[in-house]
Amino acid sequence: MKVLLGSLGILILVLQYQLWVGEGSVRTLNHLEQVLDNQRQINADLEARNRLLEIEVLDLKTGLEAVEERARSELGMIGSDETFVLVIE
Repeated sequence: MKVLLGSLGILILVLQYQLWVGEGSVRTLNHLEQVLDNQRQINADLEARNRLLEIEVLDLKTGLEAVEERARSELGMIGSDETFVLVIE
């Protein structure tokens, strides 16, 4: 009887060790859930960026205002009826 109880006790300890520390344990599960949460946040950020880029692409395809705005800010475009003024501080 003592041998049976001792064997069961050792078996329970081994199973508890595997549950909490071993491969596929609760600790590993918690770590994987944290990695998954981080990846979900990265994906959400990228989806938001993609939506903004999609809106910008649609605006560039349909309207001239966005093209003109980009030309003004990036290339320094000046309209034919405008006067260029450079202010030096």
